[in-house]
Order: sequence, then structure tokens, then C-alpha cells
Amino acid sequence: MSENAKLTRGSIPGHLVSQTLPMIIGVAAIMSIGLVDAYFIGQLGSEELAAISFIFPISVALSSLGVGVMVGINSVVARALGEGDDDKAARRANFGIAFAIACGLALGLLVFLVMDPLFRLMNAQDNLLPIIRTYMQPFSMGFPLLLAIMGFNGVLRGQGEARKTSYVSITYAVANWILDPILITGAFGFEGFGILGAAYATIIGWMFGIAMAVYLLRKTPLPFDLGLLRKCNLVDPAAAILRVAGPAAFSNAINPIGLSILTALIAIEGQAAVAGFGAAGRLQSFAVVPLLALSGAIGGIVGQNWGAKQFERAHQAAYYAGAFCIAWGLGIAAVLLMTGEWFAQFFTDEADVSREFTRYLTIAAWGYAGYGLLIVGNGVLNAVDKASFALFQSAFRVFAIMLPFAWFLRGNWGSDAIYGAELVSNLVGGMVAAVIVWWVLRPKNR
Repeated sequence: MSENAKLTRGSIPGHLVSQTLPMIIGVAAIMSIGLVDAYFIGQLGSEELAAISFIFPISVALSSLGVGVMVGINSVVARALGEGDDDKAARRANFGIAFAIACGLALGLLVFLVMDPLFRLMNAQDNLLPIIRTYMQPFSMGFPLLLAIMGFNGVLRGQGEARKTSYVSITYAVANWILDPILITGAFGFEGFGILGAAYATIIGWMFGIAMAVYLLRKTPLPFDLGLLRKCNLVDPAAAILRVAGPAAFSNAINPIGLSILTALIAIEGQAAVAGFGAAGRLQSFAVVPLLALSGAIGGIVGQNWGAKQFERAHQAAYYAGAFCIAWGLGIAAVLLMTGEWFAQFFTDEADVSREFTRYLTIAAWGYAGYGLLIVGNGVLNAVDKASFALFQSAFRVFAIMLPFAWFLRGNWGSDAIYGAELVSNLVGGMVAAVIVWWVLRPKNR
């Protein structure tokens, strides 16, 4: 194995902590962008808050596709280092960055072209479409910047440089925090651009993130050098990345696609339900940050040890990660149950919106443990080149459990059916993921 495969040595619990803690900070910084956006956009009015609730699942779906590309890069880089081939790792790393940017260009153009029919399909009201369009047009054109960041972070994660990925995330989050109040509602005598300012703040933040990523990657054993592409058989790294990135991208995007359909269903219940559901979803994203961070950290640990044929270490990492998911998920659900009404006042002062916000947390939060098992299980499966299994379990959760539950019970239960659908799908999805990971990692199937 390569000397740069540092996760193949030392304590597995120690690696889980050292890789996950920086990612918690980084992921929290990213998720805080949505909270800060929702806070300042909520000051513009309930229409703007409802509009951003429609935008949220689409932006998450796009980002999730980018995360899939990042996971593919992470997987091939980590396994190449575990195999002891630093040159192959460097070629695949730089190809991965170029590949991510190309994917960002294609996705951004696609969203720009299908924007109006997409949001009409989600039952967005006519009065909200101009507001949605105002945000989404610049967002879609700037989207390649986010995919560039995903490419850089995939290379850093594959090397076990979790701390450096957190620096990248914090950089563009801090830029967004500073720019949001100035560009959305106005400050220092500047009137602000309204919801358009939120898009501008996000894009400028991504620019700062790229600058930080380029700087940090140059200080690693796999520096940023696109000149290596001339020495690269493009078919081989493309096939290796796509074998993981393709299923992983769709696997990551399935959840926000399901969320988009749930948003369309809850739109039938009225604008207050949409606003409450969307705002609570932003808080939920922040509550599961440690689970998201762990799902990102587990790939490098399992991938390097799997590539080095240290299978017991990979199995041990998956076991400890699953135990943490259960403990954190149940604990944070209890906290949100007690504090839901207090959090609601940060997003709205309208009673109907606040009621939907707290109702969502009361029901859906108890499924966070299962959600953690699912996403961490996906991280393990992607790391060992079993991305198709991760895609299956994600699709099963959304299309076999979540959407049928919401569709058939909405008529009788109203918005509670939407919240219950998330709960049941997370519980069942988590159990299915745990069984699949155990089956893949057992000695007979290595």
C-alpha cells in the first residue's frame, strides 16, 4: 500500500473521529447557508418563503448529483492509494476535477432550459413562478462552480484530508453569511436585491470556495495539475469514476427527487403548509449534519482499507458508524420535539406556518436514525465499488415506501401523511441498508 494511504494504519475509531469532526464543521457551514437564506428571505414575505421552499428540493437534487460525482472521485482515489499506485491516484484525481466541471456545465444548462415546466410540475402557484425564476436563472448558470468544488473535495477526501475539505466549505459559507443580509434585505445604505441577492451571495461564495480548494490541494501529495491529463488514458479513469459516480449521483438525487414530489403533494394543502414544510426541512438538514459528515468520512476510511485488503478494518468502521447513527438520530429527535415551537419563530410569525413547522418535526424527526443508517450505508457501498446496491436501497426507500404512503394517505391525513411518509421510509430504509451492508462486507462476499 502507499505511504499516503494513512487511513490503513492506526485506530479505526480514531480515524472515524478525526475524519468526521472536521466534516461536521464543514457540512454544518454548508447547511447553515440554507438556514441563513431562509431567515433573510422570510423577512421579504410569505410568498418569497414559499418560493424558496419549492426551490430547496431542486437545489438539493442538483447538489446531490454533484455529491455523487465527488463520491466517485473519492472512491477511485482512495482505492488507488490503498493499492499503492500514487501515479494512478494523481491522474484520476485531476481527471475527476475536469469531469466534475463538465458535469456542472451540462446540469446548469439543463435546469436553465426546463425551469418553468419543472416548477409547474411541482404545483408552484402562478404568483410564485416569477420569484422562483429570478433566483434560479443565475443559480443554474453559476452551478459549474459548485461542481468544481465537489471535484476538489473528492480528491481531498480520497486522501483522508477531511480537515481541508472543511476549510473549503467554511470559506464559501462565511462569504454567504456576510453577503446575505447585504444583498437580500440591504445594509449600509444599500437596498438589496431581494431573493435575487440570495443567488448572487451563493455564487460569489462558490468563487471563494474554489480559490481555497486550489490553494489547499497544492499542499497535498496529489496536487492540482491538469497537465497530467495528457498522460492519462481518458477511458480508464472515466469508466472507473462513472462506475461509482453514476449510481451514486442518482442515489443521492433520489431523496431530493422524492422531496420534490412531496412538496408538490403538500402544495395541495395550501401555501402555509408549503412554507412550514420547507422551513422545517432546512432545520432538519442542519440537525442531521453529523450523519451527513459521517457518510462522507466513511468512504475514505473504508475505501483505503478495502483497496489494501484489510477487510476487517473496513467492517469495523461500518459497525461503529452504524452505532453512532442510531444514538445521534434518537437523541436529536428528542431535542427537536421539545424545541420545535421555539425554532419556528425564527422563520415566521404566521400561526399557520408555525403549526405546520412544529407538526413536521414532531412526526418526521423520529426517523433520523434510519436516515443515518441509509446514507452511511451508501457511503460504505460506494467505497467498495458496490454503488448499484446503494442506488437500489435509496430507490426502494423513496419509490416503494415514501411516495406510495404519502399518495394514498394524503386524502385522509392531509399534511400529516407527508410527514409520516418521511418517518416510515427512513425507518424501513435504514433497516434495509443495514442488512445490505452486512451482507456485502461478510467474508463470503469479499
